Amino acid sequence: MDIRLNNTMSREKEVFKPLTAGEVKLYTCGLTVYNYAHIGNLRAYIFADTLKRMFLFNGYKVNHVMNITDVGHLTGDEDEGEDKMEAGARREGKTVWEIVDFYTKAFFKDLERLRILFPTTTCRATEHVSDMIEMIKKIEANGYTYIAGGNVYFDTSKLPDYGKLARLQLDEDRMRSRVESDPYKRNPFDFVLWFTRYKYTNHAMQWDSPWGRGFPGWHIECSAMSSKYLGERFDIHTGGIDHIPIHHTNEIAQSEAAFGHEWVNYWLHSEFLVIGEGEKMSKSLGNFITLQTLIDMGYDPMDYRYYLLGAHYRKQLAFTFEALDGARNAMKRLKISIAELKEIQSPSAVADPELLEEFHEAINDDLNTPKALAVLWKVIDSEDLSAGEKLALIEQFERVLALGLAEVESDTIPGEIEELALQRKQARKDRNWKRADELRELISEKGYEILDDRDGYKIRKK
Repeated sequence: MDIRLNNTMSREKEVFKPLTAGEVKLYTCGLTVYNYAHIGNLRAYIFADTLKRMFLFNGYKVNHVMNITDVGHLTGDEDEGEDKMEAGARREGKTVWEIVDFYTKAFFKDLERLRILFPTTTCRATEHVSDMIEMIKKIEANGYTYIAGGNVYFDTSKLPDYGKLARLQLDEDRMRSRVESDPYKRNPFDFVLWFTRYKYTNHAMQWDSPWGRGFPGWHIECSAMSSKYLGERFDIHTGGIDHIPIHHTNEIAQSEAAFGHEWVNYWLHSEFLVIGEGEKMSKSLGNFITLQTLIDMGYDPMDYRYYLLGAHYRKQLAFTFEALDGARNAMKRLKISIAELKEIQSPSAVADPELLEEFHEAINDDLNTPKALAVLWKVIDSEDLSAGEKLALIEQFERVLALGLAEVESDTIPGEIEELALQRKQARKDRNWKRADELRELISEKGYEILDDRDGYKIRKK
């Protein structure tokens, strides 16, 4: 079955063709670890995880690399402002190394809680500075750099197709503002590969280089580390849409200048999670919500994963707690239904081939997760499938959805709860409504709820 992906470079949905049969080389732009990841950031990683799981579902081997940015990313993406690590250290009264260690661990914890598969290789920028220096030397040898004001710049005028990913319109106003922000640039879209001079003094992270002691620009790290682990050409590069006009555009420019050929075959980008009046969630704007915030409010991380899967990754998603409540209710219903199925029958060895193919077609069609969830609900609500057939399908779907549904256990009600329910039944029979309500509340406090029906009552875990 073909896999079709929307390639940002062509603006078209294309049939995926790997460079090596049966293998996918995938690079994901990781977090800049100067603060907690917010739930908008995490949308990009759930998207990348779903992409990876889709390929695994299709039988591919996936070599997945993700960077951790712990140096060189300035508060302005266009070589402006303070290094984000330095800003984080000053904000919290810690060293840059303490900031990096703390927020990297926090990020990894969020990935685990969201059931995101860890990359084959996770690489930190500070551990690959020598690789960046070697790549800058290649770019320099090929005639694409100049030195001004003590810094090494990439000369975008040497590339006729610079900006092809973003289809940049090089308008004069934007060009003028970029020149004014850095008078050493020959061209407004040039960018720094290596800093030796920097308007913020006493930068904590510095290394020796052929151009002087300093530190790398942000963009060079992804090019250097991806090519180190995936080769000079690989299949897929992912990230958020905010990376398109600057970061990914500059990655392409410097990589193709270094290697002399096309660098990445497919570019995939996830849309923003927005709040309020379509405002992007951002740490710099101070309007962000963390995964821990949701957990503290009583949401399960899988509620948030379900919420994101309910929208296509290329569709802007407006975050509201009402919508998240809907996802939580849906997850609750799924778990109850699966627990009931497991009480009836263990999984069958055979999954219905037509419904499995319907799910397969949905995820292979540019990760159409809303349609994939619709197939899941079709299975749950089916009156034609046995409990075993339903469970077999859900087990297959979980390989991509990763909502923890296959791990739901049948509801075995503890004897203590059964006894309280019987006492409540007697209280109702005696018309002792106060006692019946007290027993219902006690059952609830112990994590169960009792549902009255025509045949008596049912007990289920909350």
